[in-house]
Amino acid sequence: MVIDRKGFFDGVRGPLYGGRLARAQVAGMTALIDRFEAGGGTDGETGDRRFLAYMLATAHHETGGRMQPVRETFAASDDTAIARLDRAFAEGRLPQVSAPYWRRDADGRTWLGRGLVQITHRRNYERLSSLIGVDLVQRPERAMEMAVSVEILVVGMLRGAFTGRRLADCFSPGRADWIGARRIINGLDRAERVAGYGRAFFAALGG
Repeated sequence: MVIDRKGFFDGVRGPLYGGRLARAQVAGMTALIDRFEAGGGTDGETGDRRFLAYMLATAHHETGGRMQPVRETFAASDDTAIARLDRAFAEGRLPQVSAPYWRRDADGRTWLGRGLVQITHRRNYERLSSLIGVDLVQRPERAMEMAVSVEILVVGMLRGAFTGRRLADCFSPGRADWIGARRIINGLDRAERVAGYGRAFFAALGG
């Protein structure tokens, strides 16, 4: 499948990016589109543009519109992210967190959120390492590399690596659950907002 790149970028520039696209945003979307077009038809890969639209919507939401891999709290370094998370935890602003997973372990590694979709906790880095064939346990910072982050997002959403839910559970002939698709990543947190992004990306992809 070949995506009309000019038509796509013309279609998202206004509705999602206020009429202007930065080079980094274009590069991030291009990397995801390239990966989708290269899909080999295995592991749930498909030509269904709704899959790509929701992947793009997820990356748009998780990165705050940057479309580049980011650290949790959008920090420029691991140490800054750790400090911000420690402060929020101490102030009671992370009620859903029972243990501070971002603090460095005995080997000095931190399992804070990284990427186009935020993976946290060592067990999730281990799971994604196995699925994509990249050692994220010895080098969790590799989740900040664009190619690695794209693979994490694509394979994770296709195979249900994040919550057990897959794109194919939400999009199939006769079914389009744009809101429920948020369960692939994080329950129904901001589900309607991300659904709106997904529909906008889908329209730009030609609907």
